[in-house]
Amino acid sequence: MIEFRLDTRSHVVPYLQLVQQVRQALRMGLLERDDRLPTVRDVAGSLAINPNTVLKAYRELELEGLVQGRPGQGTFIVGSLGAPVHASHEKLRRELAAWLGRARREGLTEDDVIAMFDTTRRSAEGAA
Repeated sequence: MIEFRLDTRSHVVPYLQLVQQVRQALRMGLLERDDRLPTVRDVAGSLAINPNTVLKAYRELELEGLVQGRPGQGTFIVGSLGAPVHASHEKLRRELAAWLGRARREGLTEDDVIAMFDTTRRSAEGAA
């Protein structure tokens, strides 16, 4: 099951952060068809946000055809994004996790890592 987090430093509003996290989990194969999302009450309580914020995120996902509310049962994944995750993706994820550990040990902050990723990605796209 997905565990939502909010980045209070982000300029992205909370409901969109929740939507983005579900989309990312779908892309990474962490959520699949028929998986149940946490209840609105559980998300609102764990993140200390208004339940209407969670409802707004779930409605947005429903409009995109990614989730469906089932009365008395909860909200379930009904759509997908992207291609299925391949075994090679897990190896890349482990390598990235190891790299992130090294970056932290070298003193890089989250913002430093994001900046490095963005500039490297742009540079690589320009070279392609």
